[in-house]
Amino acid sequence: MPDAERERRIAAARDWARRNLDRTPFGEALARRTWRRLVNSAVDSGLIHEFHRDYCGHGLLRTAAGVKLCEIQDGHFGGPPIAEWTCEEDFVAFFARQSDWTCSGMEPAEPVFFTEDEWARCNQRLKREHLERFA
Repeated sequence: MPDAERERRIAAARDWARRNLDRTPFGEALARRTWRRLVNSAVDSGLIHEFHRDYCGHGLLRTAAGVKLCEIQDGHFGGPPIAEWTCEEDFVAFFARQSDWTCSGMEPAEPVFFTEDEWARCNQRLKREHLERFA
């Protein structure tokens, strides 16, 4: 794809995300409910919001030591950790400040989620509605 066309597509995607993704932080209460539900889940299970073949976006899975954020494959296989938490307070502090916008991968100031990969941005990422449904 020519560079000008690629840049136009990236700009259009950013514009859509700026107009449509909620920037309201998830907040401490939702983050804490999510943590508590996760640590009471079986190891290797947790918040998976897409169940289909191949790439299923980001999920939060219980580990032996705590919780990991990872990519999910085939509706249940967790990949390597993108980030991990072993302590409720660290998880709550991190997720309380997140929003649909930051989790989308569009926000450079949030390096855990940010990506330059236009395919990965806004592609089955965590959203408030997923955390609320889970917690």
